Amino acid sequence: MRKKYLFLSFLIVCFILGAVSVAKPLNAEASAAAEIAMELSTETVLRDGNADARLPMASTTKIMTALIIVEDCNLDEVITVPDKAVGVEGSSIYLKKGEQIDIRDLLYGLMLRSGNDSATALAIHHSGSVEKFVEVMNNRAKKIGVESTNFANPSGLPDDSHYTTARDLCKIACYAMRNETFRQVVSTKTHKGNFRTYANKNKMLYTYEGANGVKTGYTLKAGRCLVSSAERNGMDVVTVVLNCPDMYERSKAIFDYAFENFKLLNLSADSVFSSNGILCKLSKPYKLVVKNGENFDYKVVPLIDGNGTKKGDLVARLEIYDANGLIFNENLYSIVDNK
Repeated sequence: MRKKYLFLSFLIVCFILGAVSVAKPLNAEASAAAEIAMELSTETVLRDGNADARLPMASTTKIMTALIIVEDCNLDEVITVPDKAVGVEGSSIYLKKGEQIDIRDLLYGLMLRSGNDSATALAIHHSGSVEKFVEVMNNRAKKIGVESTNFANPSGLPDDSHYTTARDLCKIACYAMRNETFRQVVSTKTHKGNFRTYANKNKMLYTYEGANGVKTGYTLKAGRCLVSSAERNGMDVVTVVLNCPDMYERSKAIFDYAFENFKLLNLSADSVFSSNGILCKLSKPYKLVVKNGENFDYKVVPLIDGNGTKKGDLVARLEIYDANGLIFNENLYSIVDNK
């Protein structure tokens, strides 16, 4: 039985660590002022350039606005449009004074049509005022773990105190895309709501295989900005380009580079290993981003000699290596009592 477990583990690890394909390089001369690509679930950086520069981000700001609304509000609630949301500067869904509309239609208007009036209405509904909502935005950003971002409004209108970095914005987008409701909204091409109908103006959804979000942005100060998400072969990648004249073409090139150069490995919690004769496994599944065409090796490092261990005891450590060194290091726990 033990030999059977070990043989199965060997097959699983060989399958997990198998190398495939040779990838193509990405043109190093970026057209964006800043750019980055991350694998969504692990936030592993796959490509970056000037990613920590503080820059304006235009309407990609609305990713944070939408995330807060999705997390905190009842999307079916019907509200009366507040006066302050009527005639807001910039892109609009043309809300009217006293109009009745539900939060869901405002949310889709925010993300599919980039309505600044929708952003104002949602902010006032959530916090009572735009100013208080901005405080929530900055506090929520800190909880997500970004360090170089400051919001001054919920829509992305120009303001010297309104900025982010490509890295921070990508982290926010990765976090948001792990919310199923948010993901559904930004991947929708056409929304037919109870009060409004919208077509999504994000061209990535129509022109790139696997694209599923997230938000465009443009002001004279920020230039053309795009946060995108796409999934292929079980791997989700999120890209950010800021102040990028050819934002769609550059984002597609970054996606191509990411999917051709990297893959996502799923390390199963059911894979069984042996340490000094003790059968053991990981405490939970893990995901690991690795390069295509790379060779891997692993070893089980015993932490105890195995005498008197019980099921669930820490007994060893699983280490996985590529050509550059250690890329994975997690504990292994006994799956049987060893008397």
